[in-house]
Amino acid sequence: MREAREKENVLKYKLAYSGIILLVYIIGKNIPLYGIDLSAYRQMSFNTEELLVQTVSGDMYRSSVFAVGIFPSMISGLLVQLFLAVRNLFAKTRVPPGKIRRITVMVTLAVAALQAVVRAPRLCFAVSDGMLPVLQLIATLEMVTGAMLLLWLSDRNSRFGIGGRTIFILVNILERISATLFTHTPEELKIPLMISALEVAVILVMENTEKRIPVQRISIHNIYADKNYLAVKYNPAGIMPVMFTTAVFLLPGLLVSLLLSFFPYCPELIWCQQNLSLTKPFGILVYLICEYLLTVGFCMLMINPKDITEQFLKSGDSIVNLHAGRDTRRYLSKIMRRLSFLSATVMGACMVIPLVLQLRGDLDSTLVMLPSSLMMLAGFSCNLFREIITLRNYDTCRPLF
Repeated sequence: MREAREKENVLKYKLAYSGIILLVYIIGKNIPLYGIDLSAYRQMSFNTEELLVQTVSGDMYRSSVFAVGIFPSMISGLLVQLFLAVRNLFAKTRVPPGKIRRITVMVTLAVAALQAVVRAPRLCFAVSDGMLPVLQLIATLEMVTGAMLLLWLSDRNSRFGIGGRTIFILVNILERISATLFTHTPEELKIPLMISALEVAVILVMENTEKRIPVQRISIHNIYADKNYLAVKYNPAGIMPVMFTTAVFLLPGLLVSLLLSFFPYCPELIWCQQNLSLTKPFGILVYLICEYLLTVGFCMLMINPKDITEQFLKSGDSIVNLHAGRDTRRYLSKIMRRLSFLSATVMGACMVIPLVLQLRGDLDSTLVMLPSSLMMLAGFSCNLFREIITLRNYDTCRPLF
């Protein structure tokens, strides 16, 4: 009876745990860095670039202990996954989870330090020039500490809560959407909301429709034998590539800013800094390329035709009218290439249309990210809803004995 009661409270426990994590996150977003001049940030206006950064940064003004946000943990996770994918092509042995964790922490620390060093000179401090280097050093240490704390919080939430690190993204998106809606008139919001409605409808269709590949299971010999299939969403990687595109797009700009501190008069670096922006055609092109590469890469990584083929060979199952082995792998690779490019094209179009309208002057820069924000919110909400439904169904199960 005791085990049954504990099982029935899994969803409530996870929701409560995630609530505590979010409370810590929100409090941290409102703790300013030591010596910051808060009055300098009260009248700030935001352009497209700053609104994009706010998705993965800790706070809107990037002046709190969570100013770096989850950007380092996202980049480190992506780099580690890329390293493991390349390594698996040449080595059969698997890397132990403990070693993967240590590598992730070290890469996160390095990226957080790099971002904090670049960010510190741009902060406004309420002190004399003599104390400025000391406060910049303190702020750098605070931002790195905040990034590592967020890594720990996201890890704990992935294990004991709901949503993993995406709950931090959701909070940032909701903050950005609410700030945008309350600072513009209905007339100004008319076009962005129409685009948003179209993008939300597209992402909901992509997230909730799937291609079903008939599969023959050797262990099923009843009326359900003809109803087995391998299901692949039309958006196989979900909204995750969009989230990581934001982080990856910011990385070149971060590196250019760091190099400019050593070579301030290099014309190539100055050009890159001026054009690696979502208000410039070159920056939009780089953003779209990042989205395409990440979407295709995540699709092939999450649904690997090679792994599925090997599973079929071990279990004896097969795709209907296909030989196991090479034919199956080629067929699945063809399907995944089509779906990944379809997903990348649709998601890329949804992200780029508002940016192109901004270039033409048809959309204000403060409203450009509203459609993408609502699209990401819809995608994350679908995943969160599925997770909650799964936990609720688990809680409703009763033991046989």
